[in-house]
Amino acid sequence: MLQEAVALLKVRPGGFYVDATVGAGGHAAAIAEQLDGQGHLLALDRDPFAVSLAAKRLENFPNVRVMRGNYRELERWLDMIGWTGIDGLLIDAGVSSMQIDTPDRGFSVQADGPLDMRMDPDQPMSARHLLAGISETSLEKILRDFGDVKMAKRIARRILHARDHGHLASTGDLARAVREALPFVSSGVPDEVRQVFQAIRIAVNDELGALEACLESAVSRLKPGGRIVAIAFHSGEDRVIKRIFRKYARPRVEREPDGRTRRVWHPILREITDSPLRPSSDEVSVNPRSASARMRAAEKLPETQGENRS
Repeated sequence: MLQEAVALLKVRPGGFYVDATVGAGGHAAAIAEQLDGQGHLLALDRDPFAVSLAAKRLENFPNVRVMRGNYRELERWLDMIGWTGIDGLLIDAGVSSMQIDTPDRGFSVQADGPLDMRMDPDQPMSARHLLAGISETSLEKILRDFGDVKMAKRIARRILHARDHGHLASTGDLARAVREALPFVSSGVPDEVRQVFQAIRIAVNDELGALEACLESAVSRLKPGGRIVAIAFHSGEDRVIKRIFRKYARPRVEREPDGRTRRVWHPILREITDSPLRPSSDEVSVNPRSASARMRAAEKLPETQGENRS
């Protein structure tokens, strides 16, 4: 959904933009081309391998700054480079294809690798550390909340049984434990395996907390007319994006003792997408991983319409 994302961002020459998840640099390159050398782009990623790859791809764009950083700390990075406001932010949440396709990173359900799953390989918490000391109740909650796993209790118990018997050292062991909890599935990779990997990955990286923090900062730093474009690949991510957009796009009212209502918060965002945009069938046929993508966008209202209290 590259072209759709850049179109929704409404890039204008001279503006200040952020690609909060630069990855391999595809979206960033498209934004930089739209800037036509007359604006600025900050490209962030917490993954040092992505930063190295993107920096090489974007080296011919002089107004693009590629930095290694967690989008959770968006305000810190903006302060560091001296930007007081931005005209647009793009965030492509979730794991990247590069990470999935590198077995040593521990994201793949297909290839055996270490129990890692860290987007930032320097952070202390890995999947191995998470699973080493977690309780069955806590793991069950993670599987339900972040993976929508229906048989979360059964699967959590089997995973911890494998751990307690010394059989949880790799992603292959984790996938095997999930399959053993589902003896009625005779072949292939059950959906539950992917859901479990997703849930543990989201917990390890605190992805939903980081997403919320980034969006809150983006709303506060966005200039009037500026836009946020957010792409989610998981229902939990989409719920966070939807909630933040609607928090700032809808007025809040309070009821007086006499029963009358009064508006105490005027909207400061306008939702551009009433419902999330989905990839075309042609895109899904070329890139099956895009099938679950959902894209939302919102625009900052003029100051005269925003943040007024009565």
